[in-house]
Amino acid sequence: MIKSKTFDFLSHLAANNNRTWFNAHKESHDVARDNVMEFTLAIIAKMCKIDSTIPPELDPKHCIMRIYRDIRFSKDKTPYKTNFGIGISPTGKNFYGPGYYLHIQPEQSFLAGGCWMPEPTQLKAIRQEIDYNSLGFHKVIDSGSFKNYFGSLDTQEKLKTVPKGYDKDHPDINYLKLKNFTASHFLLKSDLQNANAVEKVIEGFVELYPFIAFLRNAVA
Repeated sequence: MIKSKTFDFLSHLAANNNRTWFNAHKESHDVARDNVMEFTLAIIAKMCKIDSTIPPELDPKHCIMRIYRDIRFSKDKTPYKTNFGIGISPTGKNFYGPGYYLHIQPEQSFLAGGCWMPEPTQLKAIRQEIDYNSLGFHKVIDSGSFKNYFGSLDTQEKLKTVPKGYDKDHPDINYLKLKNFTASHFLLKSDLQNANAVEKVIEGFVELYPFIAFLRNAVA
């Protein structure tokens, strides 16, 4: 489970996002990160049995994202993220293609998965697969369990116009306009602080697996 001290550290960091405070509380960060590391290890141990592409020996260090923000091209110059991000794929966080994601942040935790910001060749391949294999696509996203858990795919980023090569009256045009192909589900702090927190996350990743498999087949 994610301990209260981990959420407390993130809350305090959000209120004191500067290097002086962080350096003075580096030990608290390290304790929180160790907690997230243990949690990630437990998730990997179960995920490798659900998704055979996830190696059981995957090092959680390769899954947990750095807390340091890249501020080179950002107007926001706060130096630290106020969350712990966990990326799980065959190679961990730095994956090319579909993968699973867990976001740990007070009152803003969620799990997600799919292809976020796919490169042009992948984006084209996914759109083609939806076009050619509409039945397979809808079998996944229209299933009762998927809809009950995720509702629908995330639609925050989409084209305003019709993508090249497709008709505006295409039955799946709203999906073909998407720039990201992801689904997400918000989690309560209590979900992650509960003794069955790992199972709670795995429940979501199990629901994601058919969607991940569809996307993998598209970009293969």
